[in-house]
Amino acid sequence: MGRAYQNRKLSMAKTAGQKTKLYSKYGKEIYVIAKNGGVDPDGNLTLRRTIEKAKKDQVPSHVIEKAIEKAKGTGGEDYAEARYEGFGPGNSMVIIDCLTDNSNRTIKDVRQCFTKTNAKIGSSGTVSHMFDHQAVFAFKGEDDESVLENLMMADIDVTDVELEDGIITVYAPHTEFFKIKTAFADSMPEYDLEVEEITWVPQTYTEITNEDDIANFEKFLAMLEDCEDVQNVYHNAELPQE
Repeated sequence: MGRAYQNRKLSMAKTAGQKTKLYSKYGKEIYVIAKNGGVDPDGNLTLRRTIEKAKKDQVPSHVIEKAIEKAKGTGGEDYAEARYEGFGPGNSMVIIDCLTDNSNRTIKDVRQCFTKTNAKIGSSGTVSHMFDHQAVFAFKGEDDESVLENLMMADIDVTDVELEDGIITVYAPHTEFFKIKTAFADSMPEYDLEVEEITWVPQTYTEITNEDDIANFEKFLAMLEDCEDVQNVYHNAELPQE
């Protein structure tokens, strides 16, 4: 699943419009995390992880610093987390995480994405039980056995280690994220982590081959990408590789 997992990740923002949305998304997320858990990354591990992820996605330092400074003040926007689930085109399973200051607007926008692509939004828990909340690390390498051995020596609970097309992917419970990062820094510094995140990993995958379903699924993702409140989209769809 390692190489396939990377292929399913959205490509890095290339246009100015995509970059603006990416910066806005991280700015909002960092603001909320810092506001709720403290502005010191050493004491707020979720904030530290998000800042590291933002830097990896080439978000400028001034965007990160501005969000943290904003979180230090009183008042400001009041964002709430919202999660929507359902069945996307081709009977795929989808989880959509949002940060919103207007829940009525958000559900209307998200519901429209489902409606206009022959998809079906569900209630809480509709598909999330078919995903695992996992820490995922991916990097170039060939010796998956030594990676697993090093992680086990560090007393880390590893779900799986896979080697595919020269990419090693490590899956572990999300609670092990920082232990794994420390293990790589201490005993495997030769590996350059290309993916390091906490995400929802599907237990099974749905292959979409029908052309109409493929077109609808791509439209579905594009519409969600345009929703200002959508932060992350997780799905189990496998599309044909070009």
